[in-house]
Amino acid sequence: MSAEKYKLGVGNKTMATKEVETVVSKVVEKDMTTALKSNSTSTLLCSMLVWPGIIALPLVLTYNDNYKNVFNRAWYDESVNEYIDTKANGIKPLGLTLGLLAVVVGQIFMLFYFIIKKYLTVNIDIQKTGAREYNLMEGVRTHLAQPEGFIMLGGYLIGTWMAGLMPTSYYSFQGGINVKHVIMQLLLQDFIQYIMHRLEHVGKGLIYEVTHKPHHHFTNPRIFDAFNGSIADTFCMILIPLFITKEIVHCNVWSYMAFGSLYANWLTLIHAEFTHPWDRYFRYIGFGTAGDHHVHHKLFKYNFGHLFMYWDILFQTYKSPTKVSVFNNEYI
Repeated sequence: MSAEKYKLGVGNKTMATKEVETVVSKVVEKDMTTALKSNSTSTLLCSMLVWPGIIALPLVLTYNDNYKNVFNRAWYDESVNEYIDTKANGIKPLGLTLGLLAVVVGQIFMLFYFIIKKYLTVNIDIQKTGAREYNLMEGVRTHLAQPEGFIMLGGYLIGTWMAGLMPTSYYSFQGGINVKHVIMQLLLQDFIQYIMHRLEHVGKGLIYEVTHKPHHHFTNPRIFDAFNGSIADTFCMILIPLFITKEIVHCNVWSYMAFGSLYANWLTLIHAEFTHPWDRYFRYIGFGTAGDHHVHHKLFKYNFGHLFMYWDILFQTYKSPTKVSVFNNEYI
C-alpha cells in the first residue's frame, strides 16, 4: 500500500512539475513578448536611421548641390559632354572615390545599427538552434578581410571606372539621385543574380563545388558571413550582374553611388542572424529579408533571390520563413 502511495506521490509530483514548467514557459514567453515590444521603439528608430544612413553621402552632397561648394570644379565633370571633351586628358577619379566612400559610410551606419540591435536590445535568432557566437571585432575583421568581398568589388569598380568602361552618363555629376534609376538597377541586379544563383545550384558537381558551395558552409549565417564565399562565386553572382546592369541602366554618378551602397549593405543585412524591425513590412511587399535568406541557407532549394522575392514567387521557388519548422516562426 505504501508503495502504491509512493508511486502516486511521484506521479503527482511529475504532474505538478509539468504544470510548473508550463506556467514558467508561458511567463517566459510573455516576458519575451513584452521585452520585444518594449524594444520596438528603439529598434524602430535605429531602422529609420540606418536606411537613410546607407545613402547618407550622396544625399548630403546632392542637397542644394553641396558638392559644388566642397570640391574644386576641376575635379569632376558636370555633364556628359564635358566628360567626353576632357576624357583624353585623363579620367577624373572623384566620382569613383566618392562611390567607394559612400559604401564605407553606409557600412558604418549598418555597423552602428548592428551593435545597438545585437547588444543593446532583446533579439530572437531566426533559427531555433541560435547562431554561433563571435566577438564584434572578429566579425568585423573577417567581414572586411574577405578577398571575395570588398576587395574584389573595389577592384572591379576601380578598374571599370579608370579604364573608361562605364557608360558616359556615369561620369556626369549633373542632377541628383534619380530614384527610378536606382530602383531599376536594384531590380535588374537582383534578377540577374537570381539567374546566376540558380545556375550555380543546377550545375551540380564541379560548378557548384568551385563557386557556391563554400558560402553554403553557413547553414545558419551571421551578418558578417555575407561576403564569405569564393572568388568564383563573387565573379558569377555579383560582378557579372553588375557589368550587365551598368550596360542596360544608364544613370549619373549619384544614382550609381546610391545603388552601390544600398546593394552592398542590403546584401549584408539579409545575412543577419536575427530579424530586423522592417522584416514583416518588407516581406509583405516582396522585399528580401534575413528570414527569407535563411530559408535558402538552411534548405538550399528555395529563395534564390536576395533583395527581392519577386523572381522566386514568379518561378515558384519561394518558401516563407514562417513555414520552416526549425525557425522561430512566431517572431519572424
